[in-house]
Amino acid sequence: MGFLSRLLGRDAHRTDASDERDSPHSAEEIEQTIARIARAIPQLKLARLYDKRLAPAIRGTLDYARAIAAALPAPRDADASTWSSDPYIHAFFATCDDVYHAFGRSHELRDWFDQHIDCGEVYAVLGMDMAERSVLGVAQHEGKTRTDVRQTTISFSDHRVRIFGRTEADLHDEIVRRIVDQLALEALEQIANDKTRRDALEQERALLKARLQLLQRQGAGMHAVASAAAPADFAEVARLQQQIEENERHLGELGFKTEAIERQFDLVQRIYADPAVQTYVTVRRLRLDRMNVVVDEAATQPAADIELQIARIPANPSEMRAFAIVRFKRADLPPADSLFGDTSRIII
Repeated sequence: MGFLSRLLGRDAHRTDASDERDSPHSAEEIEQTIARIARAIPQLKLARLYDKRLAPAIRGTLDYARAIAAALPAPRDADASTWSSDPYIHAFFATCDDVYHAFGRSHELRDWFDQHIDCGEVYAVLGMDMAERSVLGVAQHEGKTRTDVRQTTISFSDHRVRIFGRTEADLHDEIVRRIVDQLALEALEQIANDKTRRDALEQERALLKARLQLLQRQGAGMHAVASAAAPADFAEVARLQQQIEENERHLGELGFKTEAIERQFDLVQRIYADPAVQTYVTVRRLRLDRMNVVVDEAATQPAADIELQIARIPANPSEMRAFAIVRFKRADLPPADSLFGDTSRIII
């Protein structure tokens, strides 16, 4: 979050009414974005004046998302021929053949090219899992070769290509839309959690009250006089009454069911008013040698300085994924049969 705050020179993810005057977003863009969110969260339309009340938060989210897109580095050519010369492509893939396979196995990439037959290339987001490990390796130390030197290695896996654009600008627009969609998914999950918690509390309340009624019936009339267990029952009744009061307090914090629409609207508005809580991009700078070992400036082996973009993806649990903006040529896409075989007909 600090990276984006410095980028914008202000607390960009907070919004207020004064931002409307300076917003670069047209009324049509705001309207289309809110309609997109409402398609994902239909109950949002039931809230009073939902579109007008949500508009300030959406302006802030669009400002924030476009700032993320604008700060991204220039696209890198992703193909096997750049593996040996581009330190980023070399770091992301263990071999040049891995570049070939990672893009060739993307069904989404193939579908995009099928739908855009006039495009000879595509701009895309390459997402990856990044692992950092501490290992014992070989290194020169005081003129001697040692095999027990503690080293940090970086590796990338689970390469995914799913976000595309005809141009770099188109890709930035699509990234903005994906951020809007991701925040809607987060809102839906929180709405579901709210409902699940209410259902659980209501079920717990019913069980507690049933248990209390049973104990009260057992302690009524002559049973209270004849039963030696009566004092223990009284203690249990007191405990159950305390649990019921606590349960009622938790339900009260969730509000009345009749207020559910407004609560859900407030939740959605809160998420879009502060998007940086849910998703953000940080930059990590590393110096890597040709084996993806982290080295310092004093290292004698060939190495390159790279800046990795790391995105937080809201999920359950949340993820941190490395990513890069790449340009990929249709001509470099291998034939489907060479990678998928006959199973491609089943998968696709």
